[in-house]
Amino acid sequence: MTVKFTVENLKQMNARLQAFEQFLRDEEVDEDAVFASRLISCELITNVIRHGGDEAEFIGTLCDDLISITVRAESLRGLDVDGKRPDPFAESGRGLYIIKSLCYGEIENEGGAIRVFVKKQ
Repeated sequence: MTVKFTVENLKQMNARLQAFEQFLRDEEVDEDAVFASRLISCELITNVIRHGGDEAEFIGTLCDDLISITVRAESLRGLDVDGKRPDPFAESGRGLYIIKSLCYGEIENEGGAIRVFVKKQ
């Protein structure tokens, strides 16, 4: 099962993500995984809107024991997603580090679509 939507601005983000959270809870996903999924989704969508000025296309899917989160936007094309520890005094760069610390496996970026996985349990 999949949840898909587009976020045009930050005011829409919370309302749209509530549907994703409810979907995860309906599928009896562990609350820690729901929290991590929401935080990752917020970081990715916020980065697209604030730094790229784009709309963010969101796709959340359950795959066996993993939650797949994909955020697509033209501004993500070519973004370095290594998730290295940022300078604590830097104005930006913490989002990908947070995502990297919460996701399962590597952060993928293929053609402007960032995809991460979170363990369901």
